[in-house]
Amino acid sequence: MADYPQIDLTAWHPTGQGGNGTTYENPERPDVILKVNKSGLNTFEAVKKEFDVSRAVDALGISVPKMLEMVRVGDAYATISERIKEKKSLSRICHDQPERIEEMARLMCAKGRELFSATCNTDFFPSRKEQLLRAVEKVQFIGKKNKAVLRAFADTIRDVKTCSHGDFNTGNLILAGEKCYWIDLDRFGYGDPMFDIGHLYQICNTYAPMKQVQDIFHMTEAQLRLFWDAFAKEYTGKENHGEFDDEAARFACLDMVLRYEFQKSSLPERLFFAVHIRRLICKF
Repeated sequence: MADYPQIDLTAWHPTGQGGNGTTYENPERPDVILKVNKSGLNTFEAVKKEFDVSRAVDALGISVPKMLEMVRVGDAYATISERIKEKKSLSRICHDQPERIEEMARLMCAKGRELFSATCNTDFFPSRKEQLLRAVEKVQFIGKKNKAVLRAFADTIRDVKTCSHGDFNTGNLILAGEKCYWIDLDRFGYGDPMFDIGHLYQICNTYAPMKQVQDIFHMTEAQLRLFWDAFAKEYTGKENHGEFDDEAARFACLDMVLRYEFQKSSLPERLFFAVHIRRLICKF
């Protein structure tokens, strides 16, 4: 394994915190950002994957901050990437300027459509559908009957080779001036866009009442639900998007299963997923 430079955090100050970790800036290095993942996601394997994936996404022509180098922070691994100056996540914009929530939802819809139309490198990136089928077999909080229901639904999902972010949410699209960038790309893959849309539905609806989720996305439950409503109207071109919501809810159910592939869940999370999957399974 190669040697990586050791970073002393005393020279850096935190600038943001998301679901996966914390970002830092250093006045002596104004053009870069240090990202330190939370425990469990700061191993060499996890960080190297994030580093390689970001570079591979960049190679597809998708707008992302340039990944520059891997480093060490104590015993943990971390990354240094291009600093996008005067940027804000859509979450922060919605928090600071709630009158722009619907505008930001339409922007995310437009950037999502661009992402979903881009052909992915299927030799490097994983198939979301194959990840799902693996997870269904391994996951322990779903009974045999419901697993059969999910497998049957998986068989109906389109086999497409377009890009899928894997963590499609308001915190992972940042705006700097007129330019947008995707961040937190470690779950990037290819497949039906509804996998990403189901993930957004999950956050804006199923998770919306949770204080922890509201804190991560800097939005209230009402604001998260408003964001979803505006996104769905823009995506479907319809005021009444009930059918689209039902489809997104089915993929939200799959999103809970996919968590097994991306990140091993704690016991409370597994219990939460088990309860909500039983509620969503009626959508199938």
